[in-house]
Amino acid sequence: MSQQNSVQVIPASNALREKVGGRFNAIDPAAIAKAEAALQSLSSNFAQWLNDEVVKLDGARLRVKTEGQTAEAMEFLYLRCHDLKGLGTTYGFPLISRFSSSLCKLIDDKQKRVNAPINLIDAHIDAIKAAVRNEIKTDEHPVGRALIAELEKTVADLSA
Repeated sequence: MSQQNSVQVIPASNALREKVGGRFNAIDPAAIAKAEAALQSLSSNFAQWLNDEVVKLDGARLRVKTEGQTAEAMEFLYLRCHDLKGLGTTYGFPLISRFSSSLCKLIDDKQKRVNAPINLIDAHIDAIKAAVRNEIKTDEHPVGRALIAELEKTVADLSA
């Protein structure tokens, strides 16, 4: 008994490659160099911009203390914290991104954030302010290492 298999191979199209003109993997070194130069020219402003973000975060904390842990006040705090999470490393302070990330994790859930421990929120914001004030940029610094380890552990314990 013979068995005949009929197989038809249909090649998959690469529509994405066609849409980007076949240059999907191409990176223009000149464009990268230009972007790096632009970022470098702005770097003298980073300290002031970072301070401005910390002032906004501290203002959000004051709003929470004034209005209470309302949904609106906590959302405002979360957004300020989320901004710093993204900007800390850009401004040369990866530790601030970690502090902010830990705080974001603590208050990420909209239903739970109104009950987040205010003393733990304060500890995160105070750590951020101390890092800026004392130029503690990474967890290579012993104080930075101890602070972030304790904050992340406490948030993880609360999340469990």
